Amino acid sequence: MTGRRLPGVRYVDHAAYTVPDLDEAVSFFVEVFGAEELYRSTRGPDAGFMPENFDVPADAQLELAMLRMPPNLNLELFQWRTADRRSQHPRHSDAGGHHLCFTVDDVDDSFEILRKIPGVRILGERKEVAGDSPAVAGNRWGYFVTPWGLLIELVDRSRVQNPPHLVGPADWTTYTEGPTSS
Repeated sequence: MTGRRLPGVRYVDHAAYTVPDLDEAVSFFVEVFGAEELYRSTRGPDAGFMPENFDVPADAQLELAMLRMPPNLNLELFQWRTADRRSQHPRHSDAGGHHLCFTVDDVDDSFEILRKIPGVRILGERKEVAGDSPAVAGNRWGYFVTPWGLLIELVDRSRVQNPPHLVGPADWTTYTEGPTSS
């Protein structure tokens, strides 16, 4: 697969998720994760523009909110309106399955807070990676589901002895020139 690299790729600008209720999702991210709402926008319906540019039905309308999740993530949330909108989320194992992961200082402390939020569902107990994955042994993690069904993982990597190089705070100040060629 040579010659297919996009010229000028620098970094991820944002991640985006469709939610059933934009106000509820924005409130959740603001209150639980300390997000800042930057702006909102609407578009549609537009029978010519929407199918061609978003691959959605001609009657589709969207409202979006862009959130800033300090220190390193812009999160765009969409609420769509269309006659044939599906409400079922793909499972983690389905094509299109997805989740969002946040690093936390202590997964157990975070789960204690989340257990008090109506509609949040913790999936099992906190787990810790053992010797079957030596590169990340000691990694503590767990998943929860938001009130509207988004799967979120929390991870605490502080106990990993020699972790693989994952993008993190040290990279935020030094990564200014974009990816290097390999």
